[in-house]
Amino acid sequence: MAQALRKQEHGLDGITAFGIFAVSAMLLFYALEDHGPGFILAFAAACGLASAYGFLQGAWPFGVVEAIWSIIAVARWRKRISK
Repeated sequence: MAQALRKQEHGLDGITAFGIFAVSAMLLFYALEDHGPGFILAFAAACGLASAYGFLQGAWPFGVVEAIWSIIAVARWRKRISK
């Protein structure tokens, strides 16, 4: 049992890998937003993935905040494409 816990402590499980991917995508697409509206929409999608990660991980406040960021990013994307 202790060996299994130690393995989990130092290993990278699927949920953690998913979270790293989602948050890294958020960072990348946020940095590229000035290059076009598609990156804003990609940022919104990455926020949605990060929200899912938060709920899967059991950190529901993180999931809620990321869902809100996703909604805000979609609104920003809509505003940007309507110019």
